[in-house]
Amino acid sequence: IIFAGKAHPADNEGKTFIQRIVHHCRDKAFRHRVVFLEDYDVNLARYLVQGCDVWLNTPRRPLEACGTSGMKVVPNGGLHLSVLDGWWDEAYDGEVGWAIGHGEEYDDPEVQDRVESLDLYDLLENEVVPLYYTRGDDGLPRGWIQKMKTAMERLTPVFNTNRMVREYTEKYYLPALGLWKRFAQSNYQAARALARWKGRVREAWPGIRVAEVRADDGGERRVGEDFPVRCVVHLNGLSPEDVQVELYYGPLDPAGRIAHPGRRTLRAEGHRDDGIFEFAGEIPCERTGRYGYVVRVLPHHPNLTSPWDLGLVVWG
Repeated sequence: IIFAGKAHPADNEGKTFIQRIVHHCRDKAFRHRVVFLEDYDVNLARYLVQGCDVWLNTPRRPLEACGTSGMKVVPNGGLHLSVLDGWWDEAYDGEVGWAIGHGEEYDDPEVQDRVESLDLYDLLENEVVPLYYTRGDDGLPRGWIQKMKTAMERLTPVFNTNRMVREYTEKYYLPALGLWKRFAQSNYQAARALARWKGRVREAWPGIRVAEVRADDGGERRVGEDFPVRCVVHLNGLSPEDVQVELYYGPLDPAGRIAHPGRRTLRAEGHRDDGIFEFAGEIPCERTGRYGYVVRVLPHHPNLTSPWDLGLVVWG
């Protein structure tokens, strides 16, 4: 087993963990089986991704930033045995490597480490090691080689810098350029208007609240049907065009939390008095099981790059 990597300067827990690894590497029981390579950099990573058979990445979900180092393993013929986090959560399909756990998240990190370590040992004993050492008359692990080819064929065309640059350009750089051009017209008139709108929204936001949510919670729904929801929102002087009222919904996990959430924008359907508005919408019943939902209010403006720009949200 070869360990390598660096902890962030502010990650004291990570630095302590690396110290523990180094300590174990010096133990007589592990000295010839476990190695820690110091001064991890691009050059060292080049040798690692070219030479490893199994790439093991075990972050505590959901703290993995991306995992670009692991992406480089696949075109070099390595296979992944990793926690479903970062890029591996998107890439794993059951045939291109192995997943530690099923994407669960735990409140107790010690419980999470214990569960995932047992799953790791089970995968090594019953899947990874047998596949690697099952050889034909020619001495080649045919099943292992087929898994390598499958991973290279499916993942390399998708997880690469070509896609990264294209998506950054299409999703961020070009929209940002277009927004700047709109703002720069007429002596930045649109930018000035947006600044005034932001000030008005910030001033009104503390008084915004979801006063009422109505739905037929008791009845059952069939897959394919819609579940109607209505709500009453006090906008404190803002108009419905200044906000985006959403249904945040999804199937419930065993702990009662919304898993795989979806979003539906509610439409304004009535105006009472004193800044109170009614909104309505539907939740699509896309699969069987228990569903949960909640109403939330976000700022909305056509020149706002993201509803999260102002850091404002009201939950119902």
